[in-house]
Amino acid sequence: MSRRRKYDPKKVKAALERERVELQDMSAAAADDRRPVELDQQSVGRLSRMDALQSQAMAQALEARRQERLQRIAAAARRLDDGEYGECLACGAEIAQKRLEFDPAVALCVDCAK
Repeated sequence: MSRRRKYDPKKVKAALERERVELQDMSAAAADDRRPVELDQQSVGRLSRMDALQSQAMAQALEARRQERLQRIAAAARRLDDGEYGECLACGAEIAQKRLEFDPAVALCVDCAK
């Protein structure tokens, strides 16, 4: 990479790590919300079960988004280690500094993200 870096790799790595830990903590805290719903009609009414199923579905969707974000964070950390951080994966252009500051795991420049 012949371009002069406009970011501090240690700060980027620390920001990625902070977000990774936060997402993992949130995932662990919400594990009960993703458990299977009890379908015993004797203990819970139909509407309560429907609410529980809806809450479970929302918790599972949120977990899927968390896992996707964790994958993006891991990919950004690999690019940082490989010296490719800050380069657009699609066109190879330099990603704007403000864009990287806003989202350290971003992989595409503004033009390619459209």
